[in-house]
Amino acid sequence: MFCNETPTNETHDKAHIFTLLCKVDFNLKSTIYRKIQIRNIPPHLQWEVLDGLLAQYGTVENVEQVNTDTETAVVNVTYSTKEEAKEAIEKLSEHQFEDYCFKVSYIMDLDAAPAAQTPRSRRGGRSSRDQGTPQPGPSGCYGGLRSRPQDFPLRMLVPTQFVGAIIGKEGLTIKNVTKQTQSKVDIHRKENAGAAEKPISIHSTPEGCSAACRMILEIMHKEANETKTTEDIPLKILAHNCLVGRLIGKEGRNLKKIEEDTGTRITISSFLDITICNQERTIVVKGSLDNCCRAEKEVTKKLREAYENDVAANNQHPHLMPGMNLNTLGFLSGMPMLPAATGPRGVPHMPTAGYNPFFVSIHIPQQAPEQEVVYLFIPTQAVGALIGKKGQHIKQLAHIAAASIKIAPAEGPDMPTRKVIITGTAEAQFKAQGQIYRKLKEDNFFSPKEEVKLETHIKVPSSAAGRVIGKGGKTVTELQNLTSAEVIVPRDQTPDENDEVFVKISGHFFASQTAQRKIREIVQQVRQQEQKHQSGGTVSPHHAK
Repeated sequence: MFCNETPTNETHDKAHIFTLLCKVDFNLKSTIYRKIQIRNIPPHLQWEVLDGLLAQYGTVENVEQVNTDTETAVVNVTYSTKEEAKEAIEKLSEHQFEDYCFKVSYIMDLDAAPAAQTPRSRRGGRSSRDQGTPQPGPSGCYGGLRSRPQDFPLRMLVPTQFVGAIIGKEGLTIKNVTKQTQSKVDIHRKENAGAAEKPISIHSTPEGCSAACRMILEIMHKEANETKTTEDIPLKILAHNCLVGRLIGKEGRNLKKIEEDTGTRITISSFLDITICNQERTIVVKGSLDNCCRAEKEVTKKLREAYENDVAANNQHPHLMPGMNLNTLGFLSGMPMLPAATGPRGVPHMPTAGYNPFFVSIHIPQQAPEQEVVYLFIPTQAVGALIGKKGQHIKQLAHIAAASIKIAPAEGPDMPTRKVIITGTAEAQFKAQGQIYRKLKEDNFFSPKEEVKLETHIKVPSSAAGRVIGKGGKTVTELQNLTSAEVIVPRDQTPDENDEVFVKISGHFFASQTAQRKIREIVQQVRQQEQKHQSGGTVSPHHAK
């Protein structure tokens, strides 16, 4: 009978193909509904506000900006599960910000789709067909070599009236610039219709970027002379806010030195101008053409050093703890990625795989959130910056982190540090402390190449202090080796009214966070053992204190 016939190779092949198609279909269905698109985002909306809003509905795996010709912003958001994405769609579709009503819909998560996509050379990298091939920008770009992911572009802002002269008839002028300087030049002339200025992105070696910048300035000066333009033409450089603090230097020393060495006058736009659609600040350089070009080299050098230091820091601490993405916690909201190579002025630059100087994740136990108190010590001179004008910055920080943040009174007139008391869940602690570390680095309270290291105190039950130390100090030594933080449990402490003592932790953000989590794990183990003992359970010798 037919059912007893031996299956042919063709039958096997068909069955195999059917199985593969079913798997692909299942995988596609599981990924389609995790990614949503949010449109009609007001251009003045602070990124911290949107970031906190997205995190309310689940774990955000990725946020990416979509270039549009509209005044409002558009972002694509990928959640870890389709249930989270569904809740976000339901809630955000009803969300209204001032006169703007969000428009939200599902979109295909192509990056997560298996098999059908072009294989990537490495995670987060470009496909092979993209490498080394000139590609046009969204708003008109010209030039030769495609920039590598780690290239540091020079971004300029030029008056719209000079864009035509820079491009030249049939694009001959800009083609000459790219050919002579071996650069790729993106002129974002279609973005922000009617704007008085347009951004230009230059991709090349540092020497190539500077050469292209000089040629563009020369073109503008020539056009100004021919059109009898009387206004001065300063050099305007765009720089991401996360890099500007290190350009300025402590007490403005770096900027003053550049001004003195190059004979120029340099000003920088206000931090308050930053919105979700503009994460860049404008560096205005005034002086002769030659002096402006000299200043450009020095300014870009400082910005590039800050960028490379952040990339190096990220490579040293890529994944300390699994489970929670910083992107969802707001820690990156003030330290987002370097502006995208073709990202225009006025469009949000969301974190991507290219540059993520503070990416790390952390595991938070899946249980009812417990309120934790952490005492973080910051430099006394940083208190004003952390509080902000009329307390606005610290209020915003507390809102983002969903934590209580208070600065304790000074314990003496000459104390080098001030105590910041943070109360909140483990997640809130992570967000709040991360934002404070970021603020200190941004505002240059530490030197550009120096990692921000702070002292943190947390309280533990006196019964757990011995476990933190371990026999002969073994546990605390292992803890220090694991986290790279300094952990001290002072032996002469008198427990407070709650029978608790302090553990002191010193180190950079990643080290401190790891140490805090590990110590709290030990405390939790001790509490569980005590509860077992009180309920008549036995404690294994391995876990006995």
